[in-house]
Amino acid sequence: MHIHILGICGTFMGSMAVLAKELGHHVTGSDANVYPPMSTQLQAQGIELTQGYDPAQLDPAPDLVVIGNAMSRGNPAVEYVLNKGLPYVSGPQWLADHVLQGRWVLAVAGTHGKTTTSSMLAWVLEHAGMSPGFLIGGVPQNFSVSARLGDTPFFVIEADEYDSAFFDKRSKFVHYRPRTAILNNLEFDHADIFPDLAAIERQFHHLVRTIPSEGLVIHPTTEPALQRVIEMGCWTPVQTTGAGGQWQVKLLSEDGSKFEVMFEGVAQGMVEWDMTGQHNVANALATLAAARHVGVVPSMGIAALSAFRSVKRRMEKVAEVRGITIYDDFAHHPTAIATTLDGLRKRIGDAPLIAIIEPRSNSMKLGAHRDGLPESVVDADQVIWYSPANLGWDLGATAALCTVPSIVSDSLEGIIERVKSQAQPGTHVVIMSNGGFGGLHGKLAEALQ
Repeated sequence: MHIHILGICGTFMGSMAVLAKELGHHVTGSDANVYPPMSTQLQAQGIELTQGYDPAQLDPAPDLVVIGNAMSRGNPAVEYVLNKGLPYVSGPQWLADHVLQGRWVLAVAGTHGKTTTSSMLAWVLEHAGMSPGFLIGGVPQNFSVSARLGDTPFFVIEADEYDSAFFDKRSKFVHYRPRTAILNNLEFDHADIFPDLAAIERQFHHLVRTIPSEGLVIHPTTEPALQRVIEMGCWTPVQTTGAGGQWQVKLLSEDGSKFEVMFEGVAQGMVEWDMTGQHNVANALATLAAARHVGVVPSMGIAALSAFRSVKRRMEKVAEVRGITIYDDFAHHPTAIATTLDGLRKRIGDAPLIAIIEPRSNSMKLGAHRDGLPESVVDADQVIWYSPANLGWDLGATAALCTVPSIVSDSLEGIIERVKSQAQPGTHVVIMSNGGFGGLHGKLAEALQ
């Protein structure tokens, strides 16, 4: 079957394309912006990509068009599909029908940490010899591919609360019907589709309603929004993580790189790994709980976590030039920015830390998170905010509220010049964006040579 995917370079759609190819379909796709890591992965898989949405790419007509949730009415390719009556489906629906049917689905949902936690969980099952299938919104370095079918009943999926398509406004995760569900955390996000936190809580409750009574729901004790979701009704056993929960940790290093795991008050073993930050410790606990549900004993899970390598673009060290270290990070919400910088600060001590932040997500562009931004960067020594042309609010006013030196730049060249003038050997530079950021990482590394 020839499947054409509109919006193929999104992390979800790109991963779905890999699975469709593995199932033996002829897969092609198009996107407005074709950029790594997804474009590189797709090209390596032999999937043909077209830049832009010219309807000509749909002639001759494919057997099925999968329409990504970034597509809207008015898009020339979408209009062509509708006018010609071509068969079309949303990505989550296709996945539910062709990949997840009859599998033991382990879903990881939450505002932050979905990609990292689903990568950890897939790796723990892999390490235990369970060869899971997975679909992850990033490229886990333990696997070097973002999706695979796997040859056992187990399938790990990053379960996103974003909507499915212009014609299906339910959250993607409502399609997945997990047996094991991690609810990592829950804050307001996606201001372009949700009016408030209560609307997101309702979607999370739709997910909870689909989990069987023989399944398992895992969530931290520290999230009031998740508590409210569970109180709307839960028909499934629940395990909790963190303070007062069944799963707890004793931190053995302040940066989170070493900790002891406790289950129901009994020590299970010690994780010592390359990850930093309290958020990753929390991700690890949820992972161990989910893995135990499918039969992986905690000691085996702990051994796997100690060999876990992070995900591409999650505090990924991309260059070291003249003693200056450059990291690429996907953080695009104040909480994620704050926890990432906190983890790095605890690891590097007093070394200089420069944060470069692009407010690129839809919620950021709408200004939904701007009040939380000044507080999110307190662990940096200085911040460079990139102001794209289409930002609908005053980034300069937000930068002025920061307690650390902050400037706004509207060009990559300006950012590079600033870093060149400030960075000394021993400086750590974190570039934070949920997009390609115009290849800033490579350009900066080159300029520092």
